[in-house]
Amino acid sequence: MVKLNKIYTRSGDGGESGLVDGSRLAKDHVRFSAIGDVDEANAAIGFARVALENGSAADQFLARVQNDLFDLGADLATPGEVEGALRLAEGRAAALEAEIDALSDKLGPLTSFVLPGGTETAARLHLARTLVRRSERTVVALHAQSPLNPEILKYLNRLSDLLFQLARAENNLGENDILWKPGGNA
Repeated sequence: MVKLNKIYTRSGDGGESGLVDGSRLAKDHVRFSAIGDVDEANAAIGFARVALENGSAADQFLARVQNDLFDLGADLATPGEVEGALRLAEGRAAALEAEIDALSDKLGPLTSFVLPGGTETAARLHLARTLVRRSERTVVALHAQSPLNPEILKYLNRLSDLLFQLARAENNLGENDILWKPGGNA
């Protein structure tokens, strides 16, 4: 477990921050951008969760997702091989796929692209989805520089799909989806 006696350390006041292996990088390094983008996506998922029924199946599943994202962040903060390092576990993307499939079975087929919105909960889930996509792009850029656990890339790709399907489910199983109309409402 983590025990923090002080929240601030002053060790980052010069624009660098430390990684799990003890190395230090500039705070604007792509590794910290990836970690920050994943953290922002996690916060958006928390924002969406408060609009869900407390303890609902979606709420409970997203609680697990938030924990996975902390593991994923620790994985990103641990370059190379470090004995006992926390890594995103293999099979977590498959768990997302199973949930996506279960949701897809309940939803009707799409007849158009879906615009973000509908209910407040769906809009929050769509916002989280877009932030997961941004974190995925940043993680891909990091992976190009320094190979990562392949489960990370699969997980983030599936997570945005899951959030899309959850948003549709929250829109009364797609009934309140706002469908794209080419050329707008003209």
